[in-house]
Amino acid sequence: MKLISNKALREFAGVHADAEQPLQDFRHLMEQGTYANFAQLKATFANVDKVGERYVFNIGGNKYRLVCAIAFQPGLVWVKAVLTHSEYDKGAWK
Repeated sequence: MKLISNKALREFAGVHADAEQPLQDFRHLMEQGTYANFAQLKATFANVDKVGERYVFNIGGNKYRLVCAIAFQPGLVWVKAVLTHSEYDKGAWK
């Protein structure tokens, strides 16, 4: 899978330093994998949920949320938002 973009992950980690390693671990797993559907994605990322058309990953022991759009057939993942748990709960990302 191709992740677009790592810049968003790095910028978030610049503000929340403890998120850097979990976000980069996520990136490496995503880029090394091939997922044809949600079930295959869920097999690798047990903490992912589908919310509408977006996929929400719990990052850093449920401290952060990574919201992505995924096109399974071409293998593309777009980072739409990286949020703290409280920012995510406010729902402005929807």
